This record gives sequence, structure tokens and C-alpha cells, in this order.
Amino acid sequence: MKAIVNTGPNRLEMLDMPLPEPGPGQVRVRTAACAICATDLQMIAGWERTAFPCVPGHEWSGRVDAVGEGCDKSLIGSLCVGENVLSDGGEVGFEHPGGYAQFLLTEAANLRVLPDAFDPIAATLIEPLAVCVRAIGKLGGGIREPVLIFGDGAIGLISLMLLRRSGAREITLIGGRNDRLALAGRLGAGTVLNYHDLGSPMENEIARLASSHASPARKPGETGALGHWPSIIEVSGSAAAIRAAMNLVSQCGRILVVGDYAHARADFAWNNLLHREIQLIGSNASAGAWPEAARLAVGGLSLARLVTHRLPAAQFARGIELLISRSEGTIKVVLEWQ
Repeated sequence: MKAIVNTGPNRLEMLDMPLPEPGPGQVRVRTAACAICATDLQMIAGWERTAFPCVPGHEWSGRVDAVGEGCDKSLIGSLCVGENVLSDGGEVGFEHPGGYAQFLLTEAANLRVLPDAFDPIAATLIEPLAVCVRAIGKLGGGIREPVLIFGDGAIGLISLMLLRRSGAREITLIGGRNDRLALAGRLGAGTVLNYHDLGSPMENEIARLASSHASPARKPGETGALGHWPSIIEVSGSAAAIRAAMNLVSQCGRILVVGDYAHARADFAWNNLLHREIQLIGSNASAGAWPEAARLAVGGLSLARLVTHRLPAAQFARGIELLISRSEGTIKVVLEWQ
């Protein structure tokens, strides 16, 4: 089989590799498509989690090609996605070869079978959707209060879609790319702000701009009008955004933390957390959220709106460059295996 192999720091090569054989409880999936995630860029650059060579790709979709001992043979031919964490604790696309290859192995118990006609390109976004389902679930259902989202990438935009679906009506989204912010507006954000246009300190300028966009019916100081948000979702991975969130959240408000902050450390006043009774809620990955994510995707959640580029797998270098440069309105790049 062909595979896009991470052979060294910031180096990918299309190589021939042996076709993997499924063991007991495993299935072999013929990859249909695999999205490029920002986390892939960290992996490709080199990190402590995986060594070289490795095969990235945790946002995949495909069809079951073969099954191992103890697996239901009727799975063969099924279009599927799957939870990536395997029973040994490693993940498909990280410790185990992923969707940057024509075939991958996973565990049958992790599969989510999709309708045969479902778009395999859109299916690659079920993985980030599951991340968002797990995170938003920690805020509870039926959110009616104003919400502020930091981050205009796929996780921020999918979170926006889920919030709108759950009934949230006053959503402000802050990002750095006007094309993504325009999409956020079409997806239901009432106010979008570009952080490049904001002054310092960021939270003061956000409050001022949010106030200028607020409904005329609001009175100064009323929840949502001056940036006192009951719920804030931070998905950008920016330490500056976390600092701003600590000042913008309302008394007894909640900050849901979903971003990746590398080696950044907290530097806020702990008494701010104490005296204002702020809830800090962390959410990582997608455990337990896959059944609901698959249900939402099949039920019509328009994930395909986030896919801006579909490329043959052989054009992986262009796909990586698009994601790094964020040119041409890039939101989500998906590689297709023929």
C-alpha cells in the first residue's frame, strides 16, 4: 500500500509499506479520506509523543476491507469512522498508523457505521465533532444564555453549530481570519470580532466592541452587553485568550477550556477565580461522544461547509502548505485516497 510517512522533522514522503493484516478483534479499513489537523503539524514537526517514522491521520473515514478473528464479517464493505483510542491506550493516527495511508487497522468495537451514501469527505469531520460534543456536553443542554467563543478554527465553528442547535441565540465569536469569521456569521454567530483589530488589553476592547454590537434594547451593564458572558468557550489555544476570558466571564460564570496550550502556564490572580466563583472546565479529546457525534452528522449537521479544499492524497505537500499558510480561505483540508 501507499502511505504518507513522517520520516523526520517536518518531512513527509509517499512510500510503499506492507499491507497490514487485522488480528483478533481488529478490522482493516481502506481509507477513503483523511483531513489534515493542526495537531498533525505538531506531530510532523516532531514531539515527545511519537518517534519517526510514523503515519499521521486521526480524522479519517473509509470502508472495512477485512476483519480479524472474532469480528462480524458483515462489516466488510461498510462505510465507517471510529474512535481512535485503542485498548492498549495508543491512538490511530498517533502511536498507531492512521489515515495518511491507504489502509489502517483499528478495533471493530470502535467503529461507527455510516449510511452507504454518506459523504466520506464530511465524515472526516466526525472526529472533531466528537471532541466538540464531549466539550459542549459539559455545559449542559439547552443553553439560552450569551456565549463567547475564542477561536475560529474547525473546533470553534463546530462548537458554534452545536450551540445554535441547542438553542443558544446570542453567540459572539472571536477569531483572526475574516473568511472564517464570515462563515461564523452564516452559521449563526450574532457578533464576530477579529482579534487583529483589538487593542490592549484585549478584554477591554472586546467589551467595548461587543457593547457596540449589542441589541439597542440592552442596558449598559446587562449580561452580554458589556462582555460579562455567563459562558465562555476557549478553543484557540491562546494564553492571551484565557487571560481575557478570566476577566470577561460573569460572576459564577463558566469557562470551558478545549484548546492546546503547549507549555504555557496560568498567570491569573487566583482570588479572581475564588471571589467571582468562576468555574474552569477542561475537556480533552472525544471519549464517549462518538455515538452522538455520528447521530448528529447523519442527522444533517452540515459539516461539509467547513471543508474548503479536497485534494488527492498525492498532493499532501500542498495540503500541508495550505494549512500552515491559511491562504485561499483555508479552514479544513481533506486528502482523498483513490
